[in-house]
Amino acid sequence: MSKKLPWANKDLGQHFLKDQKVITGITDDFKDSAKNIIEIGPGPGILTEHLANHQLPFHVIEKDKRMIEYLGDIVKDGNINFIDALKINYSEFIKERGIEEDLWLVSNLPYNVSTPLLIMFLQTPEIKYMTLMFQKEVADKVFPFSSKKNTMGSLTTLSQTYFETQLLCQVPPGAFIPPPKVDSAVITFKRIADPIISLSEFSKFEKFLRALFQFKRKQIAKGLTSYANRDELEILLKEIDQPITVRAEALQLSDIQKLYILLRDK
Repeated sequence: MSKKLPWANKDLGQHFLKDQKVITGITDDFKDSAKNIIEIGPGPGILTEHLANHQLPFHVIEKDKRMIEYLGDIVKDGNINFIDALKINYSEFIKERGIEEDLWLVSNLPYNVSTPLLIMFLQTPEIKYMTLMFQKEVADKVFPFSSKKNTMGSLTTLSQTYFETQLLCQVPPGAFIPPPKVDSAVITFKRIADPIISLSEFSKFEKFLRALFQFKRKQIAKGLTSYANRDELEILLKEIDQPITVRAEALQLSDIQKLYILLRDK
């Protein structure tokens, strides 16, 4: 990038990536599979330059209007959208632009809004692929990689119910200008074509997971009192070969999915 980088707006969680190996890893992730690309929060276009080189239909969504100086040289005028990423109906946005086929979403996510944005992306069926950078602590909840214990949580369960997820790379603070105070990680996502729990049930499933994991280190019955009494729950848990004393975080993905379905259908 030839232009001097703008000052980073802390209120928008801006940190500009400078590590070329990480940049290449992100922007090549689904280049051979995608037919359309959206980038969220491109900032001065560090990833954008590389994504544009794939010669695919390409839209960017950016809140900071200062970035027109940088993005205008890379992306077509009509494809630069100065909108708050949290205020978009993504299905409508995608359909209006005719970019539904094999859509790849890329973002160095602002860390202060990464979780609500992820929840929105997971629920958007038109998004087939994602390459997303998170604060390491959040990335580890999406795809547990830093602990020997593969403990489950709401973000892990939601992400892995609707997408195949993998760690692409870990990213130290020094890879950014200015360096954040935390480590980061990039997770890669490929949508599951026929998930065991339909996207139409996403809200109900998410509500169940919030209840299940609110006391994740205590016995499972404590969080599920609004779904079943202890005796009912014990019977249902036997169907997935789990005792009533099991803790939510100790369940496997398939256990959680089956338990939700059993409680839904009882």
